[in-house]
Amino acid sequence: MAFHETVFPAALSFGSSGGPERRTEIIALASGFEERNSTWAHARRHYDAGFGLRSLDDLHELIAFFEARRGMLHGFRWKDWADCKSCAPSATPTSTDQIIGQGDGQTTTFALRKTYTSGGESYVRPIAKPVGATVRVALAGVPIETTEISVDEVTGDFTLAQAPAQGIEISAGFEFHVPVRFDTDRIEINLAAFEAGEVPSVPIVEVRV
Repeated sequence: MAFHETVFPAALSFGSSGGPERRTEIIALASGFEERNSTWAHARRHYDAGFGLRSLDDLHELIAFFEARRGMLHGFRWKDWADCKSCAPSATPTSTDQIIGQGDGQTTTFALRKTYTSGGESYVRPIAKPVGATVRVALAGVPIETTEISVDEVTGDFTLAQAPAQGIEISAGFEFHVPVRFDTDRIEINLAAFEAGEVPSVPIVEVRV
């Protein structure tokens, strides 16, 4: 299996449905209390691209993309319009959006991540497929030039020209994609039903990279 560093057509993903899935095991005790255990460290996102199809030309574009990926065989990039930035979807990423770590005077390469916080609890999500041209980095809140940043769009790591000094806070802002694949090897299309407003199901699932 290979991963194709190409983005699913944005016009088709815009109208899609989907979101994150967690895997939690729940054991009901005799006392009525529960024991709950999360078996996944990170959520896995599922989408249905069928809801983004509006015309026969959209179907044609979808089929071409599906065939080029050989169905479920190869992964690709997906833009989740509800969660595709280091900030809110309506905002523009800035270099202080996300805390990445602290300098130690030696390390120059760091991994992008996004922190979700609510009610005093936080979850840190690794970002593996950033949009390289959008990455902005700040040291101790001061933005650095993009010429001093090298972004690996395949792994989500970025490298600085010089190692930040000990204790210097490193922050970043960026846009990113979700690594996914088709969750079916078959797309069934009924043109009569499609013209009547019924859309085919095109399941897509996040992959670990």
